[in-house]
Amino acid sequence: MKKTHHLLLLIALITVPLSAHSNTAIDTLLKEYQQAGADTFNAESGKTFWMETHSAQKKPQNRSCTSCHATNPLDVGQHVRTRKPIEPIAKSVNPERLTDVKKIRKWLKRNCKWTLGRECSAQEKGNILVYLENI
Repeated sequence: MKKTHHLLLLIALITVPLSAHSNTAIDTLLKEYQQAGADTFNAESGKTFWMETHSAQKKPQNRSCTSCHATNPLDVGQHVRTRKPIEPIAKSVNPERLTDVKKIRKWLKRNCKWTLGRECSAQEKGNILVYLENI
């Protein structure tokens, strides 16, 4: 009886911390962005940025995150040029999203340059990730 109790207690101690921080990729990047000088991240600012139309430098058209990703990150998007579907970006719908630091860095860099004509700031990246994580 005691062995079973101890085993259950051990399992509980192991699984609680893991579930509390199930998104270590985002946690890692948020810490990195704060070390780069970003302030407290704000999901509402991330949502505003996601919806905003930006005039990319030297680009003939204004763009937003929603140009390719759906307005609602829970929905499938479509690339504006290739017309290829883009799976939902919200982790709550697509558990594979936002789990790999290298991929997040790559896509934030590429998409920010395409949308803004520049890389996003550490603050902008953090706000976007907090917004997408909380959907």
